[in-house]
Amino acid sequence: MRDFNYSSIKDKKWDSEILGYIAAIYKEAGKQELYLKQKPEELEKLVEIAKIQSTEASNAIEGIVTTETRIRQLVEEKTTPRNRNEQEIAGYRDVLGIIHESFDAIPLTQNYILQLHKILYSHMSNPAAGRTKTVQNYISATYADGQKEILFTPLEPYETPKALDRLCEEYNRVIGNMELEPLIAIPIFIHDFLCIHPFNDGNGRMSRLLTTLLLYRSGFYVGKYISLEAKIAKNKDLYYGALYNSQQGWHEGKDDPIPFIKFMLGIIIAAYRDFEDRFAIVEIKRPALEMVRLATLNKIGRFTKQDIRELCPSLSISSIEGSLRKLVESGELKREGKGKNTFYYRMAL
Repeated sequence: MRDFNYSSIKDKKWDSEILGYIAAIYKEAGKQELYLKQKPEELEKLVEIAKIQSTEASNAIEGIVTTETRIRQLVEEKTTPRNRNEQEIAGYRDVLGIIHESFDAIPLTQNYILQLHKILYSHMSNPAAGRTKTVQNYISATYADGQKEILFTPLEPYETPKALDRLCEEYNRVIGNMELEPLIAIPIFIHDFLCIHPFNDGNGRMSRLLTTLLLYRSGFYVGKYISLEAKIAKNKDLYYGALYNSQQGWHEGKDDPIPFIKFMLGIIIAAYRDFEDRFAIVEIKRPALEMVRLATLNKIGRFTKQDIRELCPSLSISSIEGSLRKLVESGELKREGKGKNTFYYRMAL
């Protein structure tokens, strides 16, 4: 079985792109701390939007979907799920809520990971919930012509419990001894977790929940306000490509996690920069029309009402709709499409 010894990684020379990402993330994290002290109430409204987006996007990556209305009801109102997809969505919502509220009381151990996995399936009858896999699983791709290809074979079931224990121990050791930068250790842990693929089902969603948990435990709270899962979902092909490239040679200890590290650091810095954009809109109290106008200036190309709502969390849907209508009437915006397919774009001034 592969040894999860990160000692060799700590002496690795990281390229300028990774070092640049890390420096930028620390700079943005420092700015975020100042912003939160200045406008805590306004920014708290970003939290609910991020929860909805994270729950929706992480499940959608795995093909688990429901309507936009039901997602909001499940996350905001904690309404009763109606079918299997909604049961899985509700489970994700619950785990994400626990991480938001109690991350500092959730150490990284196999036992806690199994407990979170059990909660993920708490709204349905799943005998595998909270247990490592009992059958061999494979990471595969299905092509347009219907053909399947196995891209990666994870560890066998009998190897999994020991490997998961060892992975957690090694991560805790290097973080506890400050031997490895957390922004490098976290993507490496998630990469190895996905290579083990410890569960019969729910590995991808658990990996994204654990990413949030580990970032919070290391003092990076951007995922509370900006959905990392939504950013991964928008770049799903790049995500899977980076993972595939990093997994080659993993069983022999010859893998190169750098493509996955770079992808994840890119997602994190993009989230921090989104947070800064949203803060710029809420930092000064403005009339609804001015807030929406400012939000549209942040958008390039087509955008939707939902895109503006994300930037203006303090405004009601009706205020946003009314402001968009006025901007269309004044000729600042052009509206096209109907219903869910409605989008806007700015007119050249």
